[in-house]
Amino acid sequence: MKVVLIGAGYVGLVSGACFSEFGVDVICVDKDADRIEELRKGRIPIFEPGLENLVGGNVRNGRLSFTTELKPAVAGADAVFIAVGTPSRRGDGHADLTYVYQAAREIAAAMTGYLVVVTKSTVPVGTGREVGRIIAEARPDLEFDVVSNPEFLREGSAINDFMRPDRVVIGAESERAREVMRRLYRPLYLIETPIVFTGLETAELIKYAANSFLAAKITFINEIADLCEKVNADVHDVARGIGLDGRIGRKFLHPGPGYGGSCFPKDTLALVKTAQDAGAPLSIIEAVVAANERRKGRMADAVVAACGGSVRGKRIAVLGLTFKPNTDDMRDSPSLAILPALQTAGATLTAFDPEGMAEAKKLMPGIAYCANAEEAMTGADALLLLTEWNEFRALDPQRIKSLLRTPVVIDLRNVYNPADMIAAGLHYSSVGRPSASPTPRPLR
Repeated sequence: MKVVLIGAGYVGLVSGACFSEFGVDVICVDKDADRIEELRKGRIPIFEPGLENLVGGNVRNGRLSFTTELKPAVAGADAVFIAVGTPSRRGDGHADLTYVYQAAREIAAAMTGYLVVVTKSTVPVGTGREVGRIIAEARPDLEFDVVSNPEFLREGSAINDFMRPDRVVIGAESERAREVMRRLYRPLYLIETPIVFTGLETAELIKYAANSFLAAKITFINEIADLCEKVNADVHDVARGIGLDGRIGRKFLHPGPGYGGSCFPKDTLALVKTAQDAGAPLSIIEAVVAANERRKGRMADAVVAACGGSVRGKRIAVLGLTFKPNTDDMRDSPSLAILPALQTAGATLTAFDPEGMAEAKKLMPGIAYCANAEEAMTGADALLLLTEWNEFRALDPQRIKSLLRTPVVIDLRNVYNPADMIAAGLHYSSVGRPSASPTPRPLR
């Protein structure tokens, strides 16, 4: 089989590399000539564990290639995947479908025979119908099918998510299109992966519903954490107690500073807008969006409180800038709300992140970016842990105390055992747990 991926960003590149690993001939097309040139040289523009080796191996085997030219790439293809960005539109929160519809027009101009056009990008309900209308209007002489095949890739574990997914969702309305998709995903059939065939609109809605439900779980446990701090309870025990209920499950019940990244913020907002336009508002998801925004602001206040009520003239060491570990993605990271607020409150910041600093420097000027965690902590008045990278999980509490000028640690990911921190003489604040510092300073 031969497929084309339009867009060599995160979704397109991961999907293309994984399809090629299945034995499919894949061409990734992108208008960014510099990106394509870098990919041809084996340089991966994003950080994703295992992706560099996967791309390199399949390029050498001749199954994966990169180009800026769509028309020759489409020749002989069984399917073309649209994997372009759908950012939140300024002003109203709707998903911006400009790139999706432009891709549809370009596919129409390039196709010469029957083709399955697949939306891999996360798109609102009705997008597939509009893609079909655009192509049919431009090419009434040709047969084609539009399919929705949403991605469920978690940054930091995307390759495993693609190769061993919980399920594959395919919205297709002809047996011909379904057969093309069955052939493409045959390796997953062999390991008995559930393949869920639906209509176009249903597949589009499944992606938004899934992400919004997970965002709601995160927001729920964050608000329970706030309550725990008020009543001297431990949010981790609460999470375990409810998570062992098979109807609830344990995943996504870890408290923190709020969700971020490329999916949850824009997808929840897009679903809210879609539901409002359809006359079926989703009040639960509206509340989730509002609560998550409030939380990011409150986290900066909590840091100030943990530092004695003021950070003016104090230096805070920050470990972790990306929205989660194992990615260089800074999109909607809580750090983008928390750190500027601390600067406005008068703090100076030193920071280290294993992969996110290049992007962070563009977004947050005025921070001293350091070569490692120890450099960031040396002489600081407090340590703020924002992202739970593995290398931050095993820092020696005694070493932390020796590096800090003032022994204050604010852990917004609850990485450390409070008893270990207090034993080292540290004033330790975390999320949703009783304080474990010599002078109690619970986060609020």
